[in-house]
Amino acid sequence: MDAVNMDAAAGLTIESLRGGAIAAIRADDLDRKTLVAQETARRWQARVLSLRSPRDAPLPDRPGRPARPELVPPTRVEHRSLVSTKGRIALLHAIAHIELNAVDLALDIVARFAGMSVPHSFFDGWMQVAFEEAKHFRLVRGRLRALGADYGDLPAHDGLWQAAHDTRNDLTARLAVVPLILEARGLDVTPALQAKMRAAGDIDSAAILDIIYEDEKGHVAVGAKWFRFLCARERKNPAATFQGLVRANFRGPLKAPFNDVARAEAGLTPSFYRSMTSSLGR
Repeated sequence: MDAVNMDAAAGLTIESLRGGAIAAIRADDLDRKTLVAQETARRWQARVLSLRSPRDAPLPDRPGRPARPELVPPTRVEHRSLVSTKGRIALLHAIAHIELNAVDLALDIVARFAGMSVPHSFFDGWMQVAFEEAKHFRLVRGRLRALGADYGDLPAHDGLWQAAHDTRNDLTARLAVVPLILEARGLDVTPALQAKMRAAGDIDSAAILDIIYEDEKGHVAVGAKWFRFLCARERKNPAATFQGLVRANFRGPLKAPFNDVARAEAGLTPSFYRSMTSSLGR
């Protein structure tokens, strides 16, 4: 963290983990959002915050956002070849949007389920995820600026936050849909994007994707760990429970190809998802 951000962080009033997470979710200034997210994570890991406070602000239905980008249906988000600078900017913009939503999704799981009976290590894991997603957003936004663009210049879609809304009342469903489907998808597609960026000569963008890919393995692992924990506590079969929750809460099919090795390293074995690739599409 640079000196300016350190000074800003020092002046933050954060009374509880839940309060800090909500403050970050509500922030529509994205520099402030990422700053509050990371500082809340630091203070929680240092054990200087309570879990909750009676003075915590209400958890909003939607996260704070600037006026741009325009949010449109996924079919209106343009895809371009990575051979051109414009194409790489479009991809990086889409990744920045994913990472920004991932910050709020990690914070939301902490704030929304802070009253549940789970070990404090549950919140340790998700605040580490929030910290790293904020880092990813800043890295990608910095790369966009280096290419003469910025986050907000292009339209983006709103499907990621819809997943949070649809699973707002069920922690097990949230874990199934967000880390074990949406984040796991990143493990499938990122290696090809890394290779294409390098083939296009964009080594700096590829290096950022390398960081994101390695961190995302850990994020899927956090989701898999706590999904299995909740299933074990309720004496449910994890793979069968995952499949039932996905059918009930996820819109659309699971898409192959799958990065089975990276998924398995994160605790998400093929028994969870392989049988669902065609059945969800019917």
